[in-house]
Amino acid sequence: MRAPTVAGKVMAILGAFLPGDVRLTLTEICRRAELPLATGHRLVRELADGGFVERLPDGTYRVGMRLWQIGSQAAEPRELRELALPYMEDLYVATGENVQLAVLRDDRALYVERLRGPRSVPILSRVAGELPLHATGVGKVLLAFAAPETVDRVLARELTVHAPNTVVDPVRLRAELEEIRRTGVACTQEEMSVGTCSVAVPVRRSANEVVAALSLVTWRHSADPRRLTPAVLTAASALSRDLAATYR
Repeated sequence: MRAPTVAGKVMAILGAFLPGDVRLTLTEICRRAELPLATGHRLVRELADGGFVERLPDGTYRVGMRLWQIGSQAAEPRELRELALPYMEDLYVATGENVQLAVLRDDRALYVERLRGPRSVPILSRVAGELPLHATGVGKVLLAFAAPETVDRVLARELTVHAPNTVVDPVRLRAELEEIRRTGVACTQEEMSVGTCSVAVPVRRSANEVVAALSLVTWRHSADPRRLTPAVLTAASALSRDLAATYR
């Protein structure tokens, strides 16, 4: 087995910061990166000197601003987010609910942008975070319009129950995905977290290409997803037109 290169060790260190990790100790970084403590200490110190990680007063580390600056230049998510934000803001103003935009990445829903207010229902999603496809509204939309091999691969796995109504039966999920393809709308009730419901619709770059999913997430007991659907569809349609014009 070939020994890892310096670049490979650095990537392993940066990859140790999983979604949701605000800070890690040096020991945790080295354990996740599978590096000796001395090697990890030297490389982490160099990364901190370059601004790629930041050492906090308590001795833990977090992702640095330099890494954020580089990551924010990723072309496709940045362009999609910039085009989507005005429509997401309008949707938030009109509803006061959580607004989310996600794309398909590595068989997960990757959240590109999220807007929420002080009275919005608490949600698990965060920008640059990932959630499962089968348990989220945006995830079901992305899966419904994904390639058949992607659908087969995801549904062949053991699917995790996250909330009282999470659907994990592959036969039932396939039926749901077919209905989403037919209607262009996915509605969920307490599938990712207790007390929430969501309405999600596809965002298209062309008639045959779905590139993202847009959703509203709200309290289950205080909102009717059917009443929210027209607003989400209107925002997604306008964003889709912008995308089509931009990439034409």
